[in-house]
Amino acid sequence: MKKSMLISVFTLLTLIYANGQTQSSQPLFRDTNLSTDQRVEDLVGRLTLEEKVTQMMDRSPAIERLGIPAYNWWNEALHGVARTGLATVFPQAIALAATFDETAMFETFTVISDEARAKYHNYQKDKEFDRYKGLTFWTPNINIFRDPRWGRGMETYGEDPFLTAKIGVAAVKGLQGNDPKYFKSFACAKHFAVHSGPESSRHSFNAVVSDRDLWQTYLPAFEALVKEGNVQQVMCAYNSFEGKPCCGSDRLLVDILRNKWGYKGIVVSDCGAIDDFYKIDTRTPRHDTHPDAQTASADAVQTGTDVECGSSYKSLVDAVHKGLIKESELDVSLRRLFRGRFELGMFDPDEMVRWSKIPYSTVDCQEHKDQALKMARESMVLLKNKNNTLPLSKKIKTIAVVGPNANDSTMLWANYNGFPSKTITILQGIKNKLPNARIIFEKGCNHTGEMNPDSLKLTVSKVKDADIILFAGGISPKLEGEEMRVAIEGFKGGDRTNIEIPTIQKEMIKALKATGKPVIYVLCTGSALALNWEEANVDAILNAWYGGEAAGTAVADILFGDYNPAGKLPVTFYKSINQLPEFEDYSMKGRTYRYMTQEPLYPFGYGLSYTKFAYQSASLSKSTICKTENVTLTVAVKNNGKRDGDEVVQVYLRNPNDPNGPLKALKGFKRVSLKKGELQKVSFVLAPETFNSFNDNSKNFEVLPGKYELLYGGSSADKSLKKVDLEIQ
Repeated sequence: MKKSMLISVFTLLTLIYANGQTQSSQPLFRDTNLSTDQRVEDLVGRLTLEEKVTQMMDRSPAIERLGIPAYNWWNEALHGVARTGLATVFPQAIALAATFDETAMFETFTVISDEARAKYHNYQKDKEFDRYKGLTFWTPNINIFRDPRWGRGMETYGEDPFLTAKIGVAAVKGLQGNDPKYFKSFACAKHFAVHSGPESSRHSFNAVVSDRDLWQTYLPAFEALVKEGNVQQVMCAYNSFEGKPCCGSDRLLVDILRNKWGYKGIVVSDCGAIDDFYKIDTRTPRHDTHPDAQTASADAVQTGTDVECGSSYKSLVDAVHKGLIKESELDVSLRRLFRGRFELGMFDPDEMVRWSKIPYSTVDCQEHKDQALKMARESMVLLKNKNNTLPLSKKIKTIAVVGPNANDSTMLWANYNGFPSKTITILQGIKNKLPNARIIFEKGCNHTGEMNPDSLKLTVSKVKDADIILFAGGISPKLEGEEMRVAIEGFKGGDRTNIEIPTIQKEMIKALKATGKPVIYVLCTGSALALNWEEANVDAILNAWYGGEAAGTAVADILFGDYNPAGKLPVTFYKSINQLPEFEDYSMKGRTYRYMTQEPLYPFGYGLSYTKFAYQSASLSKSTICKTENVTLTVAVKNNGKRDGDEVVQVYLRNPNDPNGPLKALKGFKRVSLKKGELQKVSFVLAPETFNSFNDNSKNFEVLPGKYELLYGGSSADKSLKKVDLEIQ
């Protein structure tokens, strides 16, 4: 063979090898021995511009020439794997927060991710790649529930940044798993940022807040999920922030998220959020900050939004050709997206991925059903118990169960839900608990509407001779939620215009109380309600939230004393909207227990028990520390009652050195179980950042020398708290 021919053959072989393939080998991105970075670079380098753009939308089609299957980035797991058939349905997110139980939260989301993996691999086996069948979950919602009128507040972990952060991190860790090589699934911190209604204007609303509120209230949970939880996705919100749509906000996505916090993961848009940059819709006002899809999409990518839920990103091909964005800028996002798919094990054999071994039989298994019951029990909050009306005797001969939520199973599923094989309604739970009693069921009224006087009289006549009357009322996910077509008195587009119980239900419960029989109110809601008349007149109130598939069993267990309630409110229950600023006002002044100067109906952190807990004096490891030291607070709490029970020990900080900051703020909580008569010492290690003050000039946090008050007890109400003083030098 001639020398020139040898050189040509060698050159050809070199080129083939450099391209990562020979006739007998696969592309380099298929080589599991290479680093993830090497594999990602090889794969991205093989894509055409058109292929790159298709992979930046939630519906990413297959690239058949490279053997890359289709993938849909959109999946949900708010309180169970959602919207794709059978799954265990846990209580709604706001109820999960009411457990104040980080460990149980982690266990719950471990169960959810077990089911997620089992379902995913089953879909892969059947070549099903459509929506809600992937491993990238857009959960949790860690927005601050600053106003009870917001319909999506039920999807959050309440009004407090500290509680939201702790419960949120537990959810993320449960979803993402602990394998050193492969993530179990991806969680998502949403909606970034300063987002909590109104639903009707979310596509055009511009949130304006002070730097203090931004850093002390709206951002702490997001920072915790990024830094402590290692969350792999962040979803940018619909609204604008400081005049720029959040999915194009350089301050949020560049300055804070990536530069200040060092976030390396994926940013996904909320669905249709890029459309809001440029589309003019007379029915739904939008931001209208950009002239067309190309400029909007280029801006979003350049500020770090990697994948769009929607179709505006199709215009990125034209945007590149017009010079609005460079192809290399798309590659930045593509590296993040494909790194994610590699780290989820999507391009590797199942035998290499630990999570692929979870069998499909784990979905809806008995262990998971038991966990749903555990969380339902832990979440429910006893708001009132006049003269120890509860627990009820199981020897009751006749009990009347009335109300629109008594026999409603889908209400218990809330929203963003899966579909359980069996749901125990409140009525069924009572029937199961009292198989030999006479149960009278009358719906009595709808959630809303006009009361028919004849129907009212008929209902009362049927139940007036019962020993106990149970009213299961409140509201419903059909009335509150995400951007809904609801225009009923008290409700608007998913939000509420007031926080009152609908009149029709109030009339019913007043008539039931007029019978002279004990009336127990089982409240189902995703948010705070004004229960002034009910608090003053009914015998007991149990807030059961939207309790998931096992809610009816949990309600019956609590009402009849087989479980001692210990849930605590993750939101303030106001007396009326007169105690609130305007809904559109995002300032925290006067909002939530942290800034509210008026007395609420029920305070944040409040919840009764069937036993009595006594807080004794607390002690500090040191009464004086320097500003870089940890300090340990030890609280002694005793169960002085006659029943075993759980208590949520809460620690708050009052910081006189930050006069414009919160009046007090949660800094620690632990749910503990105490036998009757048991004394337990509960310790909290408080890091220096616990004592942070916000500097309005530098816009940074700092620990200032001075005196601080640590408050501890069973709720945020001042009358429930004791204090210990600490000095920082």
